Amino acid sequence: MRRQPAKVLEPGDVRRLIDHVSGHRHPLRNEVMILLSFNAGLRACEMAGLDWQMVLTSDDRIGDQLNLGRGITKGGRPRQIPLNTQLRSALRRLHRYDGKPLAGPVIRSERRAHMTPRSIVNWFASTYAEIGLIGCSSHSGRRTFITRSARLITKIGGSLRDVQELAGHRALTTTERYIEGDRAAQRRLVALL
Repeated sequence: MRRQPAKVLEPGDVRRLIDHVSGHRHPLRNEVMILLSFNAGLRACEMAGLDWQMVLTSDDRIGDQLNLGRGITKGGRPRQIPLNTQLRSALRRLHRYDGKPLAGPVIRSERRAHMTPRSIVNWFASTYAEIGLIGCSSHSGRRTFITRSARLITKIGGSLRDVQELAGHRALTTTERYIEGDRAAQRRLVALL
């Protein structure tokens, strides 16, 4: 039996997630994990390996992009992901809260070490379950990021190749498998024919 792909969430669901974690332990870290997933499309292993050196500029400020190194990306290919305003702001707050470290894990465990990818996967699963989002996994944010990017890319003059590069996929066919169709758009399209 084939597994169902991770569910794509609506913006309201993401807001619910962030609101939900604001009342838990480590609210800043948890908000950053959600935003790294939904606003940067990071995998659990990439979040687990993310180091402040990949976020900070040479003058020790939060940069305008993530510079993912070979050691944390799937396939070992480095990539750069521009930061949107919300994620950049959350990273600034977390950086201040953590004492402005120059290196070390962005997403820290209780023991202040890197969280493991499995811990991040489990954290997402339990958080989705707590608010009743069925069919979601740690990959839901990544799939949402890729789907939303694919829908918006032509509005700013880009192409699916740009989405492929942000996702870190070798083949466009892999990126295409992440993109969920839009039934309402399909109905509007057919009505125009």
